[in-house]
Amino acid sequence: MRRFGWLLALTAVAMAGDIEINGQKALFDVPEGTGPFPLLVHLHSWSATYNNSSELKEVRAEAARRNWVFLSPDFRGPNNRPEACGSDLAVADIVDAVAYAKKAAKIDGRRVYLVGGSGGGHMALMMAGRHAKLWTAVSSWVPISDLQAWHAHSKAKGLRYAQMMEQCCGGPPGAATEAEYKKRSPLTYLAKAKGLPVSIHVGIHDGHSGSVPVSHSLWAFNVLAAANGKKSAMFGEDEIRHMVEREEVPAGMRLATPEPGGKFPALLRREAGAARITVFEGGHATDFATAVAWLASHVK
Repeated sequence: MRRFGWLLALTAVAMAGDIEINGQKALFDVPEGTGPFPLLVHLHSWSATYNNSSELKEVRAEAARRNWVFLSPDFRGPNNRPEACGSDLAVADIVDAVAYAKKAAKIDGRRVYLVGGSGGGHMALMMAGRHAKLWTAVSSWVPISDLQAWHAHSKAKGLRYAQMMEQCCGGPPGAATEAEYKKRSPLTYLAKAKGLPVSIHVGIHDGHSGSVPVSHSLWAFNVLAAANGKKSAMFGEDEIRHMVEREEVPAGMRLATPEPGGKFPALLRREAGAARITVFEGGHATDFATAVAWLASHVK
């Protein structure tokens, strides 16, 4: 395995670099020592691959600083073909990658964490719903939760993501493709993440200065809240519409003082059992140092 100087500056590394798992590439870093080590799994964004996703260097360095094993698997690459975009193959790629990590390094099974932003946030929610027992906690930033809704938004905004979804699902949303859009949408599965610590972060300006409306995160939280028996924590349709259209948190929901810490001040935070949502002052952005700090607070 290749060694990377910036990693070595942070911690002693036993191995670091590219590997291949069942035909899919991955970045895999293992610190020196006897372990057991926590495992941090990072999922790449919508148009990226395992080694060029936005903020990859940040999250990789955070794992190294904490002396954790780091894994960034490819799961069929960019979402522009049927094999990608939440397919059964893509889901299996991530499960296989975690199994590989557990065999290749001494992993603390009580501390297996998942993080992703944007398309990686979409896939993090997919994995939370489809393989809830695999994870100790999941952090999803600015995710897509409903592909049909995002296709409509992307089409209206003239964004290339609409065409990419059509390449994955066999065409635009309609009778012939409805099942594919639902199959690849986290909302279809999230109720199965009952009891799993899931933290969703979204910027209030996303969908305006970013590509994914804040509604996707609010919808995902609502499904988790209902699954956790906390329907009173769910957001109403009027509240969701207010945040999407006005780019502001309704007055009665705002934190009295924007919560400092990390890159972005929190404007709203709500919990529903093990699920949590944070609406922050910002757009389509991530703060993986903050994400990892929250993940680290969870042990099975």
